[in-house]
Amino acid sequence: MELGGELLTIGGLFLIAYVLGRLGKTIGLPAIPIYMVVGLVASPHTPWFGLSVESDTIELIATFGLVLLLFNLGLEFDQEEFYGNAGKLLVSGGTYVAINMGVGFAFGFSLGWGTREALIIAGMTATSSSAIVTKLLIELRRLANDETPMILGVTVIEDVFIAIYLAIVSVVLSGDTNVWGVVGKLALAFGFLVVMFTLARFAGKWVSRIFATRDDELFTVLFFGLAVMFGGIGEILGVTDAIGAFVIGLLCGATRYRDRIEQLALPMRDVFAAFFFVNFGLGLDLSTFGEVLWPVLGAIGMTVVLNAVAGQVVARMNGFSVQQGINTAVILVNRGEFALILATLSAAAGLEARITAFAGLYVLVMAILGPVLAVNSDRIGRVAVRPARVARLRSRLRARLGRGTSTAMDDAVDAAAVAGVAQQDADAAARRAERDRQFAEEFALVEAAGREERENGSPEPVDEPVTSSVEIPAERPERPVRQRDPEY
Repeated sequence: MELGGELLTIGGLFLIAYVLGRLGKTIGLPAIPIYMVVGLVASPHTPWFGLSVESDTIELIATFGLVLLLFNLGLEFDQEEFYGNAGKLLVSGGTYVAINMGVGFAFGFSLGWGTREALIIAGMTATSSSAIVTKLLIELRRLANDETPMILGVTVIEDVFIAIYLAIVSVVLSGDTNVWGVVGKLALAFGFLVVMFTLARFAGKWVSRIFATRDDELFTVLFFGLAVMFGGIGEILGVTDAIGAFVIGLLCGATRYRDRIEQLALPMRDVFAAFFFVNFGLGLDLSTFGEVLWPVLGAIGMTVVLNAVAGQVVARMNGFSVQQGINTAVILVNRGEFALILATLSAAAGLEARITAFAGLYVLVMAILGPVLAVNSDRIGRVAVRPARVARLRSRLRARLGRGTSTAMDDAVDAAAVAGVAQQDADAAARRAERDRQFAEEFALVEAAGREERENGSPEPVDEPVTSSVEIPAERPERPVRQRDPEY
């Protein structure tokens, strides 16, 4: 079988992705839209570039990308954070998801594409891209912000919601119209989730024994095989390969080898996920974007407004200020990989063809708009909040002076109120700069320690030769709340 031409084309595509990715990083763009654009350029629907790569060429590899995306999502799920603060997280995260999901479902119905399509549209617009969220928190140096634990808590609840939502979607997309058949499939899907969540909660020590090998090659083959196998089991059970991959990732994350799995799985996910996003771009057709332009613009406007409302509601529930609510909203407004996964599932189920174009254009725009809003959250806060702060300070000053003040006094009060708020902003900026300086110093120390360890090497045990440079702890240590990997 001659594959020289296909290999040359695929290799060229990924070199283009590298170049565009480097350019995108310089302006703060995440990798997802870059890979989609590469696929769009190479699509048979974009013949003027002369590439015309068929999706069948990389479809199986793209499926591995989907499986590993969901596997890593389950692997990174913070069970300690969830079970330790379940009540508070459910209230905050549940409120955020309910606001976005409810209005998103109504918006999907308003498009007139069908009930199942409305459910897919609601899922696309309801949940943030947790990886883009974390990437922005790191790059904008906001991990030390008071509202950041709340933001990460919302993403934890979104992960739980995604698992439940995918279980429901898998049944809905099956097209079964028999009531008892639907009930049976839902019971099977939720039973599968309950069993795997229970195992992840209580059986981590026993599952750890399966991974008790120091050979990196065999270790990688094991967890990759489990991810693909459970993806197949999920597909056979009718709960989608995405759910199967998520729950086995959840179970692997409960073992004491979680960090080692993550260290080896992330590079694999990065490569295979790139195939997934490029493959999605191959299915896009620029000529269809005009058909979904107004629905996409409506969805973008709805997403921004709903996140502004939900951010303030969640911030108020947790005792945070209006500015912190704005910070929350502009970080959580980012949409990404989950919308593309839903579009892939809907296309496989034969739903409305315009959903693929809708998802592609929606994610392309949101992946650019989201980081721009996040970078300018302080400016947005000053424009939106500062007039009200000036008015409140002016009222307090006038109340102290009493009635009967002259026009000149009124002007002086107005000037004092503006100056007072400006001084408050300057003090807050100084505090942020000091906090960022401390964070940068701590981050530099961590990087220096890691660099020293890589250069000097880790001491190997003398009693037994090993083939891995990864040290395996006897027991999984207690750790603080984990931050998500920033790449996707």
